[in-house]
Amino acid sequence: MEYQNNQLLLNKRPDGMPDDDCWKLNTEIVNSLNKNEILIEVKYLSIDPYMRGRMNDSMSYASPAKLGHPMTGETVGTVVESNSSLYKIGDKLCIHAGWQTYIKAKDTDPSIFKVPQSKIPLSSYLGAVGMPGRTAYFGFNNVGKPKGSDTVVVSAASGAVGSVVGQLAKILGCRVIGIAGGTEKCTFVKEILDFDACIDYKSENFIEDLKASCDSGIDIYFENVGGAVTKAIAPLLNKNARVPICGFISQYNKRDMLKAETPFNILGSLKVKPEHRFFVVTEWMDQWEKATEDLSKLVEDNQIKYKETITKGFTNAPQALRDVLTGKNFGKQIIQI
Repeated sequence: MEYQNNQLLLNKRPDGMPDDDCWKLNTEIVNSLNKNEILIEVKYLSIDPYMRGRMNDSMSYASPAKLGHPMTGETVGTVVESNSSLYKIGDKLCIHAGWQTYIKAKDTDPSIFKVPQSKIPLSSYLGAVGMPGRTAYFGFNNVGKPKGSDTVVVSAASGAVGSVVGQLAKILGCRVIGIAGGTEKCTFVKEILDFDACIDYKSENFIEDLKASCDSGIDIYFENVGGAVTKAIAPLLNKNARVPICGFISQYNKRDMLKAETPFNILGSLKVKPEHRFFVVTEWMDQWEKATEDLSKLVEDNQIKYKETITKGFTNAPQALRDVLTGKNFGKQIIQI
């Protein structure tokens, strides 16, 4: 049987915000599998902030996306053809194989993660119980090293990672302050996610409101943003504070990252420096299955809530990425194929 695979190939590297011409639509026909290969029909494509960094040809924790190849990204879908003893037709799989609508893969691809039998929607395996959820789980627990008495501040608190971090902290008994952009997001964080407070970084009173909410200082700051938000946080950090650095989205479109206000130079300039480091979720890949089980149970028990922005149409992926980079989306951004 023949399948038409649509791909969005990286066409050029962006200068600032990526325009549509950074990608090129390509179509190929998939009609045969080799031994130990599977074909996945993609149902949902994840859109994440890290993708912007992968578009640059620069040193990073991971290799840059290659020109002429599908844009970097994770998807979840259904096996429609199998020449493998490991996976059968109908299996639901996540795979990190880029922006394309059908994925032919070796059954030993290390990025494959089999979706367990669950009542949880398939799209959530790209969000709250997927890579972002696991990032929150390991970053908060293993890098943040929380105690129940901690005051925890989470930037990008309504997003896919930040929302899970804050709820994990609340479950542990911490006082949790979110930072988000706009009244709608702040209301969601406070009233639906049940954070103790949420501060609007777009408000004229942002710094004053932040100080008032953190009158006993900050023990853990979960970093997703960088720039002005981190500069406001820095003087409020307590002695022995911990700062897991997941990302710094406010700086991703800077033309010269050496001149950007990264968390490393902001925190590194403090007289008393907090314990801080950048981390990636693959550091704990051998524990992904347990983390997913833990997060799934919390979602099923309604202890972790989440919000998704689902945009229909594969070719809307470039605009969806721009929406993520400018904060126009709400919660986890997903493309429905």
